[in-house]
This record gives sequence, C-alpha cells and structure tokens, in this order.
Amino acid sequence: MPAVSPDLLRRFDVPGPRYTSYPTADRFVEAFGQEDYVLALEQRRSCAVAKALPLSLYVHIPFCESLCYYCACNKIITRHPERATVYLRYLAREIALQTTHCGVGQVVSQLHLGGGTPTFLADAGLRELMAMLQRSFALAPGGEYSIEVDPRTVDADRLACLAELGFNRLSLGVQDFDAGVQKAVHRAQPAEQVFALLQAARAQGFDSVNVDLIYGLPRQTPESFERTLAQTVQLRPERIALYAYAHLPERFKPQRRIVSAELPAAAAKLEMLARALDAFIAAGYVYVGMDHFALPSDALAVAKRQGRLHRNFQGYSTQPDCDLIGLGVSAIGRVGASYSQNAKTLDEYYDFLDQGRLPVVRGLALTRDDLVRRAAIMAIMCQGELLFEPMEQAWLIDFRQYFAVELAQLENLAEQGLVRIGPESVTVSATGWFFVRGIAMVFDRYLQADRNRARFSRII
Repeated sequence: MPAVSPDLLRRFDVPGPRYTSYPTADRFVEAFGQEDYVLALEQRRSCAVAKALPLSLYVHIPFCESLCYYCACNKIITRHPERATVYLRYLAREIALQTTHCGVGQVVSQLHLGGGTPTFLADAGLRELMAMLQRSFALAPGGEYSIEVDPRTVDADRLACLAELGFNRLSLGVQDFDAGVQKAVHRAQPAEQVFALLQAARAQGFDSVNVDLIYGLPRQTPESFERTLAQTVQLRPERIALYAYAHLPERFKPQRRIVSAELPAAAAKLEMLARALDAFIAAGYVYVGMDHFALPSDALAVAKRQGRLHRNFQGYSTQPDCDLIGLGVSAIGRVGASYSQNAKTLDEYYDFLDQGRLPVVRGLALTRDDLVRRAAIMAIMCQGELLFEPMEQAWLIDFRQYFAVELAQLENLAEQGLVRIGPESVTVSATGWFFVRGIAMVFDRYLQADRNRARFSRII
C-alpha cells in the first residue's frame, strides 16, 4: 500500500461524515413530520414505476443485556425479556400504519435487523416478528435477509432457528480478539466462541457472514491489532467491516467510561488501518471501500467489480437506490426524495403509536441540489470515480460550471496525490482511499457552509 506522509496525516486528522446518506442525518429537521412522510409513502404507492421497485426494510431492536463502552448506537440496557414483548406489540402497530399508506404486499428484496442486539429477542420473539413482516410485505426469493448477532447470545441451535426463519446473512460483532482491549471496552468474548459460531453458520448454509472490527479502541496497538487481523483471516468470513472508533464522550455517555489516555494516537490508528489493508488484501479479500472488505465471490465484491455498489444507512450495499422503510425506535428511512427518522426514546415512540400516528419526529425533503450532490458523493464513495458526462446527462447540468468551486478545491487534493482530475472525470488515487471521506466532503454544501464538524467521527 502507498506510504502516507506525517503531513497528510496531520491535515486529515479532522472530523467528517461517513456519508451513509447525503445530506447527513444531522441535517434532518423537526419541521418534517408524519404528514410529510405519509405524503412520500402515498406518492410512492401512486407511482407505477416506484411501486414496481422492491423495498428495503430496516428493523431496529434497541435492547442489549450488557453495555459496551464504545457503543454509539441507540440502545437500552436491560435483562428483562418482557420489555421485548411490549416492543413487538408496538412494532406490529407501526407496520400496520406503514402498510395503510404504502400498501400491503410490497415486494422486499433486502431486510436487516439491527440494534442494540436483535438476538436479544428469544426464538419465539423472532418468529413473531418475521410473521408480522411476512403478513405485511412479500419477501422476495433470493433476497438479502441479514441480522446482527452478538456471539455471546447465540449458539448453534439459535442459528438453526435464524436459518429456518429465512435469514441468509449474519453480521457478528467481534471488534477485537485481544483480551485486554475487550476488558477496556467491557466486552469479554473468547475467540473460540466466535470460531465455533462461524463454523455452525457454515453448517447451516448461510450465504454470507460479516465480522465487525474496530480500530482505535483503548489499549490497542498496531502489534496487538495485527494479531486480531491474523485471527480474522484465519476465521475467513465472507465480509469484514473495519470501522474507526469515534470517541465522542460529550455525545455518547457510555464512552465516558473509556480512559482517554488509553486510546491510540492518530498515527497508530492509521498504521492499524494500513496493516489491515495489507493483511486482508494479501488474504484475497477485495477492498470494497472505506470500511468494507469481501471475498471475490461475495455479492458485495461482485457489485464492486460490476459498478453496482451502493451506500445506504447500513453502509455499503448491493441493493440499488431503492426506498428504505425504517421500523422501530430511532429507525431511519428513505422514501422517494425524503429521509425520515422515528422517535429516539421508547416512551415517545410508544406515545405516537398509542395515538394512532406514525412515530416520525424529523426528516428532510431533498432539494434538487441535494440530489445532484448526493449522486456525486456516492460516486466518490462507491466507485472512487466521478464521471462528468453521466452526471450532466442525468441532471442536465454543466459539470465544470456547477461544481467550479469544488473542482478548484480538488486541485489542492490532486497536488497531494489524493485524486486525479482529468478532462472527463475525478478519480480517487490509492493514497486517496485512506481519506475518501475527506474527498467526498468537498461536495458537501452544508459542511462547507458551516464548518461545524466536531459532531462527526474523525476521518482516520
């Protein structure tokens, strides 16, 4: 991999969005509410072209049995399984309200259960949830049906249940195999447990298993993380998601339990990233982009080769730009040219549904400029190449005129070797992939206008 100079490292040791959407979720406004979301659903229902496209579903299960100190997800720590029973009852109400406006029987080609810990639900609860979804939506044969799994809460029998329910993809939360790091983040999880679980998943015939890793955690060093990388290569999951830890204790209370002095420096974090790139590529993985790796035969790598890679609120995806319905507390959705988010607390979420209202509390109706810039940012993030002519044809713009300011800013990045600006395109260089978020930020009109970036994780 290319060397990264200390000067580049200092310049890009700044916060920036991950661009799972554009505009980013911090731009959502409370002026966008249930009425706006219902309008978007009904417009989709009345549009034959939109209605013919499959949906993506995301269901948020907020409960966890124990607290991981690094976590920035919307979660509720509890050891009371009966809370899930109540939650499922309200999810049923939300699904009924959603289908009132978008129609029963809409085809779904992608389903993801996230959290929290979706496997907090007992087998009976998972069966109830899947029955709800199957009554209201048509889950397409051959679709991608995935669930996030805490290896500490699942065994071979539970995996058999998940396979029976139709899940064909798993995401295992590992983060780090080092016992010292696990202790520092309050997540003890023996490697043997993870290896046994993946072996059981293979026996059950799951199409793909993803493993989540995090670099930049307390007590991590490049050397200790390299051991985790070696174990991950030995595990050989179909996909690997490698995330940089974002230490934002002022926003996420659990992170205040992390000792800041134990966090690795920015240079060490970048070395961990470089070693990960080397280790996974040497092991035959395709570097999909920013935080995702996949074996060449996996659907994600195939999509990258064929130029069909996309990015949504769950990260890189093989699914095209389809509408996403978010279900559950804090869930984010995308319908047409709008984003929406549900209430973030259980009490507020339940209150809305008790009133017979969808629990949408904020969102955004995208402008034409938002859509143009989203296309540019996603091309950078997914293909590493922004072609001028397709953008001009799709959006009826003169690219060089529309993005004159941005192209001038990119000249500086080109001088640093991060991008190449040609007569018909902007291409991210091998070095530039380390800082692809920083390159995408050039096209972010909101970010360029206010420069208030402290709320985001750091790029490296």
